[in-house]
Amino acid sequence: MDKKIIQGVLLLLVFSIGLLLLLPRDDSRNTPETLPWHIAHPTPETSKVFGVTLGESTVGQVEKYFNDESEISLFKAGNGKMTVESYFDEVNFNGLKAKVVLNVTIPEDILTGMFNRGLRMNGTPSGTGKRITLTPDDLEVVRKSPVATLTYMPTVRIEDAILKKRFGEPAERIKEKESGNEHWLYPQQGLDITLGGQEKPVLQYISPKDFDLLRTPLLAQGELLK
Repeated sequence: MDKKIIQGVLLLLVFSIGLLLLLPRDDSRNTPETLPWHIAHPTPETSKVFGVTLGESTVGQVEKYFNDESEISLFKAGNGKMTVESYFDEVNFNGLKAKVVLNVTIPEDILTGMFNRGLRMNGTPSGTGKRITLTPDDLEVVRKSPVATLTYMPTVRIEDAILKKRFGEPAERIKEKESGNEHWLYPQQGLDITLGGQEKPVLQYISPKDFDLLRTPLLAQGELLK
């Protein structure tokens, strides 16, 4: 190949790389606002974490913001209760990797229809529930539905002392009788932190007005610590 052609190709390549480096990068997901201990309250009754306003942001909006498509499934527990979850295997905010699960708000009658139209049914790891694969049309319904809760599961263990430094003393602590896991409750923040010894913590966020939806079941299966 002619040397001038080679030189021209190399110059074009260098120019293209330089242009890409000059383009503005989207760092909107790597700010103090996307750290797990930053909880904003757009109104006294709502919470915003990781760019998600609970009760308002839809699954589709979250997927766009996370720049990732979630795995959506309907779950039917052994007691018959049905829920829809949107699962992200890995998100990375500020260098902190985690798995994220969104619990989606969908009326009971619509959930029943989704269950009946399900394409496939599998057992859950616990063996007491069922996981249903939804139709494409029902997946679109889910993506247009608001997020009720967000569960954040970091891939590294965050020490209890760091959590207490960031969030302060919990308003209440509840210990599960069966597993021994301890829950730190922050009702004004809409936060439940689950701690299990050497296990990684699990942080669940919910709008403060709905906090009893988390607290009541915990009290039913655990004991309030002093």
